[in-house]
Amino acid sequence: MHEAELRPYIEACQLGERRAQRFIFERYYRLMFGVCLRYMSDKDSVQDVVQEGFLKVFNNIEGYTFKGSFEGWMRRIMVNTAIDAIRRRNAAGWVLGDEASFEPVDEDGGWEMEEDEGVTYTVHDVLDAMEHLTPMYRTVFNLYVFDNLGHQEISDRLGISVGTSKSNLAKARRNLRDLLLTTKGKDHHVE
Repeated sequence: MHEAELRPYIEACQLGERRAQRFIFERYYRLMFGVCLRYMSDKDSVQDVVQEGFLKVFNNIEGYTFKGSFEGWMRRIMVNTAIDAIRRRNAAGWVLGDEASFEPVDEDGGWEMEEDEGVTYTVHDVLDAMEHLTPMYRTVFNLYVFDNLGHQEISDRLGISVGTSKSNLAKARRNLRDLLLTTKGKDHHVE
């Protein structure tokens, strides 16, 4: 469905019409669930975040000006809602990672995946491995890789230093690489 076809539903939501809200909810629920699932692995928590996110969407929909993608606007709300939920859940131990041990391969905290002959990694493999990351590593990884934010933006959003953002990205990537190599190594050698 194109933005032009969605416009009457969005406008009806801006007027508080429940049927239009139900349509938008049903149309985007699975997609937004997938977005939030990148940030948290507990499906009950994801469901709560998506519900809370849709409440924010409908409470703030009058602010949507039809400039830019409606889906993108909703996605930002869902990501922010997921980050807020993670912060609340891990308030005492949110910042994981030690800046002193930061050892990036490049200045963005990047790394190159080691070549392993005959082994390929699918998006599903990466998403499965991401479920084993700590909430902070997963959040920084998602914001940097999937949401294309720079370290300063991540730092501002999460209330951490740029160095901590880089450190957590480097450690997330290293952990993902190790998980993928271990998992694929097992799969690759099983006959």
